[in-house]
Amino acid sequence: MKKIVPVLTAVSLIILIAAGFVGFRVLERYMPTKERADLAEVYHVSGDETAIIYNYEQQEQTGIYENGQTYLPISWVNDHINERFYWDSIEDLLVYALPDQIVYADAETKGSNGAPLLLVKDEEVYLTLGLIANYTDVQIQAFDSGDGKRVLINDWGARNVARVKKNTSLRIKGGVKSKIVTDLGRDDTVTVIDTMEKWSRVASPDGNVGYVENKRLSDVESQKFSGNFEAPVYKSTSMSGKIVLGWHQVTTQDGNNSFDSVVTKTKGMNVISPTWFSLTDNNGNYKSLASKDYVAKAHAKGLQVWALIDNFSADVQTETLLASTSTRRKLIDSLIADVEKYDLDGLNLDFESLKKEAGVHYIEFIRELSIPCRQKGIILSVDNYVPAGYNSFYDLREQGIVADYVIMMGYDEHFAGGEAGSVSSINYVKNGIAGMLENVPREKLIGGVPFYTRLWTEAGDGTITSKAMGIAEEKRWVDNNQVELTWQADTAQYYGEVQTSDGAQFLWMEEERSLKEKMNVIRQNDLAGVACWKLGFEDSAAWDSIQWN
Repeated sequence: MKKIVPVLTAVSLIILIAAGFVGFRVLERYMPTKERADLAEVYHVSGDETAIIYNYEQQEQTGIYENGQTYLPISWVNDHINERFYWDSIEDLLVYALPDQIVYADAETKGSNGAPLLLVKDEEVYLTLGLIANYTDVQIQAFDSGDGKRVLINDWGARNVARVKKNTSLRIKGGVKSKIVTDLGRDDTVTVIDTMEKWSRVASPDGNVGYVENKRLSDVESQKFSGNFEAPVYKSTSMSGKIVLGWHQVTTQDGNNSFDSVVTKTKGMNVISPTWFSLTDNNGNYKSLASKDYVAKAHAKGLQVWALIDNFSADVQTETLLASTSTRRKLIDSLIADVEKYDLDGLNLDFESLKKEAGVHYIEFIRELSIPCRQKGIILSVDNYVPAGYNSFYDLREQGIVADYVIMMGYDEHFAGGEAGSVSSINYVKNGIAGMLENVPREKLIGGVPFYTRLWTEAGDGTITSKAMGIAEEKRWVDNNQVELTWQADTAQYYGEVQTSDGAQFLWMEEERSLKEKMNVIRQNDLAGVACWKLGFEDSAAWDSIQWN
């Protein structure tokens, strides 16, 4: 019996030690780690790199810390918070168009602290936070001392905030074994980004983003954040009442003499837009067919004159022409001089077939042109295709801010060289207007309608060709060929076809009934007006449909 006791004692001791070890391992498993994270690793930066955290999500691009301040890449700024910072890589010039003036800066321009406002490094342009904040309505907080430099940028608005109940830690991930990013003190206020079952993703007062246990938080509430930024006001020049515009295609000086004949048939038209100005090269020069007598005649009939400028010349690469600030300035100065010389009421931009790379230069041109137009009371209108993915770089939203009117060319649904079909079906118009209104205020949107259609010819070998045909001519074609017309509800047009020696010929009619259907859509959406391409193609009956009453 005496021998058994020591054995039992030993066994008990072993069990106790084992239990203690297991307990320690269990305790160790659930014991919060005190290991602190390397902030440079947390934010994936090194040296003077500065992490960009936008709406609490870290961005792929980084800023840089130099001259005692943080700079952000202009490409990121343009893509996320302010597209109006424009960099001219030809003249190494930063351009910012305000409603009433243009601000310029280059690598030598200094801020109030004596440091450069911008840096050019490795083919990237960087802007100071102060410069960005001066023109951008966002909240910017820089935490650029020590390791893990970062800048937090947030859109204004409502956010959830919470109070920290007791001292705790902000961790990289949700879990007590995750490294500590920073310490949170009792009564600290944190921004709650996302809440899970046991942990919440929050932003701390010292500009760190991480996770904290929900049990450490209380008094969660929504709080509205706003700044004192005064957004620039882009005042518009507008006509009283609805606009009825007719484009007058003028290709020679003598073409101005057709004014009387094309105006005679019109009813209710209050704006005429002659195609007077055509770009001729990449240096900002253009051909002019403008006529003072024409303008005087128009004004005598109560018509405003919005001269059109186009980029149709094969000698013009718009992306090249508009990429130079000096060239844009030259073109704008010339246009404004001609507006004053000929007593014009407005300008109509008809820049078509732009390449994607021209987009940023094109909208900058519109911004800059809008300034003297705004100052002098000149109406600036811009022609656009029906919105589609391939033309999104025309930037309708910005056009709707800086231009006076935005015109949707609601035609060329089917065009020369493409598949046969309607030039302007009713759904094409409806969908186009709906798409435009996503970005353009209805009081600035003008719906364009065609005074023409296309006569399609399918040869015996299946080849399809077409030619444009005005309303008056198409009606003669129908009569001469005794074509039976059928109304199509899906296109809201009459359709007709006939077999000829050239092959099968067919068309979707554009006439008073189809135009009335389009005008109904324009009226129902309470748009600013209607624009008609082109004067001389129509008959007098067409104008009975182009009415607002």
